[in-house]
Amino acid sequence: MLITHDTRCALDAVVDLVNTAPEEAPAEGLPDVAALRDFVEAHAISDVSELDGDDLAGVRRIRERFTTVFAATDTRAAAEVVNGLVAAAGTTPRLTDHDGYDWHLHYFAPGASIADHLAADGGMALAFFLVAGERERLRRCEAPDCRRAFVDLSRNRSRRYCDSRTCGNRLHVAAYRARRRGATG
Repeated sequence: MLITHDTRCALDAVVDLVNTAPEEAPAEGLPDVAALRDFVEAHAISDVSELDGDDLAGVRRIRERFTTVFAATDTRAAAEVVNGLVAAAGTTPRLTDHDGYDWHLHYFAPGASIADHLAADGGMALAFFLVAGERERLRRCEAPDCRRAFVDLSRNRSRRYCDSRTCGNRLHVAAYRARRRGATG
């Protein structure tokens, strides 16, 4: 599956947004407007005006909808959520070439709120995965103490952990130590 730069950026933002939910993180990952501003800057989200409490509330609502897509048990359920996100955002595809990037598509309307911006771009990125029959790539970490969201972009769809250096390595070391204890005891 070919994933454009914009789609990858939108997916990264969706995953990171889902992972800010208090159910996924030790605490609310977007506790205030300053944290939302940091999120916007970390993801280089363009065309964002001043943020306020309404923006924070809107982004948290969108986060809940994205979380529902990752929890969907089938493509139809995921598609219903994505369709609702994209429709409510008032998706307006347009070509743009800003900030040193070549021509690419934005799906949010000019002047859209950050919530609508995320819903439109993130919703369309998720829609591309659903259309390509790749819903199973939208996953949750299989580590018992971690349920972070991630998109499995491995060639053979075999990724099991949100980060192989942390969750994956921790489980592999624990399994190795258990085998060693079994062999010596």
